[in-house]
Amino acid sequence: MELFADRGFDRTTTREIGERAGVDPALIARYFGGKVQLYLAAVRAEQGDQPPADLLAEDRLHWLLTRFDRRGLSPSFSALMLPGDNSAVQRAARAHVQERLVDPLRERLATDGVERAELRAEVATAALAGVLMARSSGAFAELSGVGVAELEPLLRDVLESLRA
Repeated sequence: MELFADRGFDRTTTREIGERAGVDPALIARYFGGKVQLYLAAVRAEQGDQPPADLLAEDRLHWLLTRFDRRGLSPSFSALMLPGDNSAVQRAARAHVQERLVDPLRERLATDGVERAELRAEVATAALAGVLMARSSGAFAELSGVGVAELEPLLRDVLESLRA
């Protein structure tokens, strides 16, 4: 996770990971399947067994936005934008997003009696993914340049509107 945090996912190589771990980089593919699966396993290990908070929880959105600003777009979010790709890597990344973002929000919305909780949780996750992708691509100058402190309340308003 240190390498991913320091260099970002795309600029971190399996060779560097292997060197840091003191193992042949081929072992990453053998035991994890590849860099994306290793990343997802590392994220799970870092987050522990505690279930994730939903996107509307007090600090969750802030944590995700600041993490993105530090590490860039995660492979999990990138996988959301690859239509038709059904590789094992993409399925694992999508399952990770479902488990860590969609499911906790769906559970909250369902508990609150909100109709179509699954759909609303998916729309909220897609909105977050879209904002993060747009920030990373520089597609929108103001969105790319605004700080988390200004972005967070705007995005929270969008997410909260899905509860109605």
